[in-house]
Amino acid sequence: MKNKIQEMRKSRRVTQQELADALSVTRQTIISLENGKYNASLTLAHKAAQFFGVSIEELFIFEGDENIDITALLLNSPIFREK
Repeated sequence: MKNKIQEMRKSRRVTQQELADALSVTRQTIISLENGKYNASLTLAHKAAQFFGVSIEELFIFEGDENIDITALLLNSPIFREK
């Protein structure tokens, strides 16, 4: 899965460490995300999208076998379920 994390981070002049702190992950996680060596969990993807003020679909590019119905995935996520 590709993403626009590095592009958005740099355009907002945010360091990898600042982003890591905001998302409660390590700088190494941010590096791995930016290099495409790690796919974010739905929770992390949601946090990152909120941080940048964009939708998950704007931040992450799903292609090939990763082509999923993000709406269905989100609706079934505990983040969006009613309590």
